[in-house]
Amino acid sequence: MEEINVFWFKRDLRLHDNPSLSLALKSNLPLALVYIHEPSLQADPNYSPRHFQFIGESLVDLQNELKNQKIELLIFKGEVIEVLDQLQQSYRIKRLYSHLEVGIGLTFQRDLNVKKWCKINDVVWHEKAQNAVVRGLRNRITWREDMQAFMTATLATFAPDRSTFITSKRLHKSLITDPFNQAPITEHGFQKGGRRAGLKYCASFFADRVKNYSSHLSKPELSRRGCSRLSPYFAWGCLSTREIYQKTLLEYDGSPWKMQLKSFSSRLVWQSHFIQKFESETRMENQPLNRVYFDLDKEVNDTFIEAWKKGQTGYPLIDAAMRCVVQTGFLNFRLRSMIVSFLTHHLYQPFTAGSQWLARQFLDFEPGIHYAQFQMQAGLTGINIVRVYNPTGNAIDHDPEATFIKKYVPELAALPSVFAIEPWKLTEMEALMYNFDYGKDYPKRIVDISDTRKKALDTLYALRETETGKKEIARILNKHTLHASGNRIP
Repeated sequence: MEEINVFWFKRDLRLHDNPSLSLALKSNLPLALVYIHEPSLQADPNYSPRHFQFIGESLVDLQNELKNQKIELLIFKGEVIEVLDQLQQSYRIKRLYSHLEVGIGLTFQRDLNVKKWCKINDVVWHEKAQNAVVRGLRNRITWREDMQAFMTATLATFAPDRSTFITSKRLHKSLITDPFNQAPITEHGFQKGGRRAGLKYCASFFADRVKNYSSHLSKPELSRRGCSRLSPYFAWGCLSTREIYQKTLLEYDGSPWKMQLKSFSSRLVWQSHFIQKFESETRMENQPLNRVYFDLDKEVNDTFIEAWKKGQTGYPLIDAAMRCVVQTGFLNFRLRSMIVSFLTHHLYQPFTAGSQWLARQFLDFEPGIHYAQFQMQAGLTGINIVRVYNPTGNAIDHDPEATFIKKYVPELAALPSVFAIEPWKLTEMEALMYNFDYGKDYPKRIVDISDTRKKALDTLYALRETETGKKEIARILNKHTLHASGNRIP
């Protein structure tokens, strides 16, 4: 049979600065460009229809870009090995190319199975990282320098001029599927998938929105424009962090917004830093990073968890944030940290009670970022300051007019801002004046945060001081701490 190579798109839905794809194009064999809708992934509790909607839109965008060059993207439905076996019925696969995915346990096991399949079928599998993450890294002694070298390296090019590509003519038609399979096109309030959409957000950010980046970053409503909003395009690979990092460097010299660009560039670097943490200890998906916290005794309270998910905790900023992420798939970093802190500290629930649920809500779900940050905000690293956020204080500081709160908690919209932030301060007369029945129109506070804060802090810090806690801190610092400086724009 005719020998071919296969390029397998995963979380790298782009042609530009795709190192694995660039390598695949250098071979003299015909190349099949493949995306696979995996039923097991669609059923995984970390994933939701909004993710596959975004993927579907990105695949349509990718298809259109390839069609302009008379190249076909082959989209399949099935488990990966099943699809590879079917391809083998028409062709002899010589090499498989893909990016080195740092994913959840399901995708890691899938990749191990693919590795075994490749060995059995004498297929060479080439995986290249699409960020500064290194597989099998034992410590971070040289990581910062290696990361900087990666981020400033020449961008990988898409040069298909000398390549020939496999079409669907010789393939089993039953395997070929529509890019929106199981995720039909619908009107929605989420960011649209695809590289073109990502480039539009990028252009508007550098042209205008960057000026408010630092000042709006922590504001619940203003951050929706002030942030770059590029994270979904990084998470699903429509854009590479390296290409945007290098664009940031180019923008820096002539920009009046140097401080904002410095802040933004540092976050591009931290993206790889947190994914590297997850790559080094993927058990963070299900277990505390610091093993001393295996001993945390947190009893699951389904009433608390449901109130948190539905935005019915009685704390307006928490409830607004929870309803917002369900409706739009986006929250700024402060709000993400706050809702995790509220769940794990004030409601004193295990982090696993909300981690997968929030993964399904975030349009930009990136396992390495999500689980590493969840561990940090839940206080489970043992090396970071435990931040137990006060949602009322944060509302006063960052949403003083209750703009965000009233937008997503309309029950409070008719109240003056001070009462929309703290409805429990309404007197009986004021409640009558505003025709507001506290406890009926809006729930009373589910817990008293003045009591819950101390319990959480005392418990977490006491475990740190144990012999196991101290040993774990030393282990984590040795494995995950950066050892050099100079990773940002000078």
